Amino acid sequence: MSDFVFEDCDLTASIAQNHVDNALSGADDGELFVERSATESLTFDDGRLKTASFDTSRGFGLRCVAGETSGFAQGTEMTPAALTRAVNAVCLAKSGHEGQMALPPQRSNLRFYPDVDPIAAPGFGVKVELLQEIDAYCRALDPSVVQVTATISGSRRAIAILKAGGERYDDIRPLVRLNIQIIAEKDGRRESGYAGAGGRKAYDDYISPDFWKPLAQEALRQAQVNLESVPAPAGQMDVVLGPGWPGVLLHEAMGHGLEGDFIRKNMSAFAGKLGDRVASLGVTIVDNGAIAEGRGSLTIDDEGTPTGETVLIEDGILVGFMQDRLNARLMNAAPTGNGRRESFAHPPMPRMTNTYMQSGQDDPAEILSSLKDGIYAVNFGGGQVDITNGKFVFQCTEAYRVRNGKAEEPLKGVTLIGDGPTVLTQIKRIGNDSELDPGIGVCGKAGQGVPVGVGQPTLYVENLTVGGSAV
Repeated sequence: MSDFVFEDCDLTASIAQNHVDNALSGADDGELFVERSATESLTFDDGRLKTASFDTSRGFGLRCVAGETSGFAQGTEMTPAALTRAVNAVCLAKSGHEGQMALPPQRSNLRFYPDVDPIAAPGFGVKVELLQEIDAYCRALDPSVVQVTATISGSRRAIAILKAGGERYDDIRPLVRLNIQIIAEKDGRRESGYAGAGGRKAYDDYISPDFWKPLAQEALRQAQVNLESVPAPAGQMDVVLGPGWPGVLLHEAMGHGLEGDFIRKNMSAFAGKLGDRVASLGVTIVDNGAIAEGRGSLTIDDEGTPTGETVLIEDGILVGFMQDRLNARLMNAAPTGNGRRESFAHPPMPRMTNTYMQSGQDDPAEILSSLKDGIYAVNFGGGQVDITNGKFVFQCTEAYRVRNGKAEEPLKGVTLIGDGPTVLTQIKRIGNDSELDPGIGVCGKAGQGVPVGVGQPTLYVENLTVGGSAV
């Protein structure tokens, strides 16, 4: 079997290994990350195939770590000469340093996704026909539908990680996603609804009408709900958050603050609080990169460390952080399989995989019925977060006014304002219905974007600041 990442180029695995050994001699850590990937995206919009893109990329990223210093060089020219230039550049990081190479990552025989190629199968024609069928189905659902946008995208990334001394780690990562957006109109007013799903698997499930028709119906439902929405009130209110995707609030408001680099540099609101109570009783939050076919899952991270479940907060107590190799070594901790990078052109850093709150004991219906006056937030859009203090502003794309335990009129323009550390202590009730989002998350940090999963059960949060537009 050919070595795919080194196939059809002048750089061989043995030559690359010699360069790695030279570059990392006397360093504390580092690796050569080689990647070969293909991505495609097809969008059906306004009744026609509007865009169709196909891209391939190939290259390497070489990193040399000495103490807290990292030297990093990347290139797309897969030749010994290009790698030699990279070695000369990164070796500056270890100038005058005599370190001892950190132990290589442990190995695992587990795999959390199949070795499939979403680009190759099914063919281009089948994908176009699928988008046409989705478009026609959505438009036939209701006379209010005036616009449909359907997108299907996929990628296959093959990576090899070469460490000093001949250690090598390989992975092949598929990723697919289907998005449907519907714009509906009523009495001259237009509103949109959205539904999507994805994961590390083949397109097989997504092509089935049994899968995508419920997505289309959900997108229409959201659009029609928004058509009936009224301006949201503002003030301090109790809020019930729905399960699944609303976990993006926790992801942003506290997840980044539990990444090792922010903790080590004392840039997080959670720095210095290990072992302290930081959340209400019953709150347990984990990061788990080992969920089968999960969007944020990885068999190994981008440093070769196997992923697994890392408990961050257990019954309200802060017990752990997400670590890459560099920050784990400097903090005298173990790597947790959270060293991630967007591509070969980027160095790794601590990043989340699938981050979620585990289920509690309460019935979700009882949680909602216990809310006498407040907001029921079901779906979220974008938001902003300050990592240093956890302050956030999030926009709700589907929310309802609740009176006497009943969800009544839908609301438009709801924003939730607060800070992560405080919100964790304001959680009053935790549902027994924890679930992950359907596979649509993308996380940004330091200019790098990576696929992630988020999740939570139904939550009752006391005294949140709600921003609205009602006068």
